[in-house]
This record gives sequence, C-alpha cells and structure tokens, in this order.
Amino acid sequence: MPEHPGGALMRKALTAVVVLAVGGAASAFLVSRGDTSQASDQTAQAVPVNTTKVTRQTLKDTETEDGRLGFGTSSSAVNRVAGTVTFVPDSGQELRRGNTVYSIDNVPTTLLYGALPAYRRLAVGSEGTDVLQLEQNLKAMGYTGFTVDDEYTDATAEAVEEWQEDLGRDETGVVELGSVLFAPGHLRVDSVQAEEGSPLGPNQPVLTYTGTTRAVTVQLDAADQRLAKLNAAVTVGLPDGKSVAGKIQKVSTVIIPAESPDQDPETKVEVIVAVADQKAVAAWSSAAVDVTFTASERRNVLTVPVAALVALREGGFGVEVTDGTTSRYVPVKTGLFAGGQVEISGAGITAGTAVGIPK
Repeated sequence: MPEHPGGALMRKALTAVVVLAVGGAASAFLVSRGDTSQASDQTAQAVPVNTTKVTRQTLKDTETEDGRLGFGTSSSAVNRVAGTVTFVPDSGQELRRGNTVYSIDNVPTTLLYGALPAYRRLAVGSEGTDVLQLEQNLKAMGYTGFTVDDEYTDATAEAVEEWQEDLGRDETGVVELGSVLFAPGHLRVDSVQAEEGSPLGPNQPVLTYTGTTRAVTVQLDAADQRLAKLNAAVTVGLPDGKSVAGKIQKVSTVIIPAESPDQDPETKVEVIVAVADQKAVAAWSSAAVDVTFTASERRNVLTVPVAALVALREGGFGVEVTDGTTSRYVPVKTGLFAGGQVEISGAGITAGTAVGIPK
C-alpha cells in the first residue's frame, strides 16, 4: 500500500482475501489496515484498473423449477350404489352442466356445477348450500316456478320432477345421493377406471377428472416453500422456447410415499400455476416446462456487481470509489443479492458513481 498523502500513516501492508459466494452471500476482498482510521478516509492502494458504474434498477431474486403442464389436480368420481356400469365417457372428453358423467344400471349421474360435493339425499325439507347449488343449476337449465335459496320446497320438487322427466328418469321429485356430481365447472375426463358391463360396488372409483383449463403443477421441496406465495406472478418456459405469464393459484402440502421400505416418505409443496393465455399452451395436453419464481424483489435500487464489494476490517462491506485519478474505500450497506448484482447504499453513492472491481 503506498503511503497516505501527507504522512506515513499507511506503512503496513494491505491484505486481500477472497471470500467466495455461497447461496447468495457476497464475494468480496477483505481490506485490512494497520491503523484505526476509517476506510472511507483512506486512499486505496492504486486507481483500479477494472471499474464499473453504480446503476439504478429493479433486482429480482429468482429460482427456476421443473413443472408439468396439464390440467391441474385431478378428482375422483366415486360410485354410490352397487350395480353394473352401463356407460362411461372417453378419456379426454369434456363434459358440461347437464351431461351424463357415467351410468349405473342405466341410471345416469349428471354433472351439475357447485363447489360443495354431493353428500346426501335431497328432498322436501332439506336445507343447506347443496340445495342452493341444485336450485341454481335448475334455473340455469331453464326450470322455473321456485325460489332460488337454500330450502328444498314443494316448488323445488316440482321442478326436479320436470327435470327427471326430461332425463327419462322416474319422476320422484327427490335427488338421490349418486344421481348428481357437483364440480366447480365443466370438466375433462382424465382417466377411466370402470369398464362398461362390469359390476361395481359402492364407493368404488369410476373415473378421474380435472378442469378444462390448462395449468402447471410444480412440486417444491419443503425448504423452498418461501417461493410458493399465493397469487404471486411466475414465468412459464414452454417446450417451444417461448414464455408465458402465470399466477400461483393454489398451494398445498402433499406426501410422496416411499418407494422402498428403507426410505422415508417425502413432504412436498405442490403449487398449481394458472396460465391466462390459454392459446399459447393449447398445443400441449401434457408437457414438461420450466417455472421461474420470484423469491424477492427490490425496485429502483442502486446496484453494483457482487465482485465490486470489499470486506472492511472495521466490519461490513465497502466499495472502492474512484474519480479516475484517486480512489477511496466507502462503507456501504448491502441489501438483496440477485443475478450477480447486489443492492447497496452509502454516503455519496449515486447512480453513475465509478467503483473498482478487484482483480
């Protein structure tokens, strides 16, 4: 280290130690000095050969994970009564309100829309959300003469009888358990377990189904749960090299069974990503994709390359500020590390300030 101008205060050597970055920590040189003067008051060893400028930008800490483009999570349609399977749809077939999902003993189970699954027999005197769902569907299918509320009245029963007549069923005015399947919207048959003509006992799966909107499923390690922020924006990289915007729609914890007795089950965080631009993903019913999550973001901050940081003897970090003829070390406060850049702030540090990059 050359002597400080105007005295022999700086006669001891400067020691530089490289500290490697691991998991976002800083790469920096350790600047050690023989006196107790503040680093910001000291002239650097020499004007740095390599320099860069402080820039103002938005920093994003991102991570990319493997995902699967499909139709989201699947649900099972379970038979409620014993009988012979007389109809099942094809895999990939889309069904809408009023369509037959499957038939047992030639009695159809009809798709209706609703968030609450069917769980009981509905008749005059029944009250609840499932009654409201039923009446909303009856109205949507054109049946009238009743009040849409959560009470199953004689008027509701009359509308049900009309509906049953149109379906060719016995006109009982009662909705038996198993005669309807409530789903959030129109659905897509994912796979079919039951075969036409085969006997099927109660509570046996007939088929699995999903929604009809393509979505991306990602399974994160439990340690990466911080990435799974509901409604957060993500970027989905498609097989053709293009990217589309996505939003985290659902987050849940799933247990992956062990593959062998000497292994433990794994806990995963399952993330469902909604894709707004369905046309962009229409070419694939299933595909491997890359999903880029933003773990954190800092807008409109001052940044330098991580390599510009030096670790000061007094503690903390600094940068070597130069005007082209002289240079000095200025302490800085660090913020987000991302993409090889680091957020900094400090006295006199502004956008355009020239700083050295140690060799």
